[in-house]
Amino acid sequence: MSSLRTDNDTWDIASSVGATAVMVAAARAAETERPEPLIDDPYAKILVAGAGNGAWQYIADDGFVAKVTESDPEIGPLFEHMKNYQAVRTHFFDAFFAAAVDAGIRQIGILASGLDSRAFRLPWPAGTTVFEIDQPLVLAYKSSTLASHGVQPTADRREVPIDLRQDWPTALTHAGFDADRPTAWLAEGLLMYLPADAQDRLFAQITELSAPGSRVAAESMGIHAQDRRERMRERFASITAQFDVEPMDITELTYEDPDRADVAQWLTAHGWRAEAVPSQDEMRRLHRLVEIADGDDQSFSTFTTAVKR
Repeated sequence: MSSLRTDNDTWDIASSVGATAVMVAAARAAETERPEPLIDDPYAKILVAGAGNGAWQYIADDGFVAKVTESDPEIGPLFEHMKNYQAVRTHFFDAFFAAAVDAGIRQIGILASGLDSRAFRLPWPAGTTVFEIDQPLVLAYKSSTLASHGVQPTADRREVPIDLRQDWPTALTHAGFDADRPTAWLAEGLLMYLPADAQDRLFAQITELSAPGSRVAAESMGIHAQDRRERMRERFASITAQFDVEPMDITELTYEDPDRADVAQWLTAHGWRAEAVPSQDEMRRLHRLVEIADGDDQSFSTFTTAVKR
């Protein structure tokens, strides 16, 4: 259970859960600049640059990683693993949307969209509407930052500025969402920030809003053993003390409820045909799996996709 979260907490782009969106964007920016990138996100760097100073500055800083690795040789592979994971995750869900539009879906719902730039960078077919649902301050930052650089969406992008713990289905409908049309939903980098009961409620709401033929994709995190979590905290605390930086402890923002439902099983029981792919299998398939010390297969995430019957 998170020690920093409350039922009604809120955030902007530089605090709490919002700051994790900047870290993810920093990883996408780093991947885009690789010689043979898995993804191409030309807007990630812009979004990170406007967010000010924070832990995200160190993700793509090879010099910093090299210094830290000198004192802790296991840190280098860990940073590489984290960057590779974000690239593979983005690649997987980009492919999900490509398959959805190939199947004729023209209505997209991105839940807790953060600094997701798919509404701007993916080649959406004519007539596609992308609904982005997130905290008002997060959406406002993304829109104003990209607009100031002349970046325009490649689809009909509609913001739904609301917390997912509130009545977001009503807000979504007011934004023009049509529940009679098939929708492709994405819950990426979201479920770990919700308690188990909130996750169930979220998928129940998605199911109610989804016409037959709708699709959903979700990332669910594995269980981290408590002793391993403590070792990771100690490791990053050591970095903070030695290098005078403030790396974010993501575990302080997440909920590790032991009774959290398996996403594929929940969806299958509620009218969906679901498939689950372990993230390490996808990383291995794309030649991006990095062996890290203190690794645990149970701590890897799962990518689930499903089609509404």
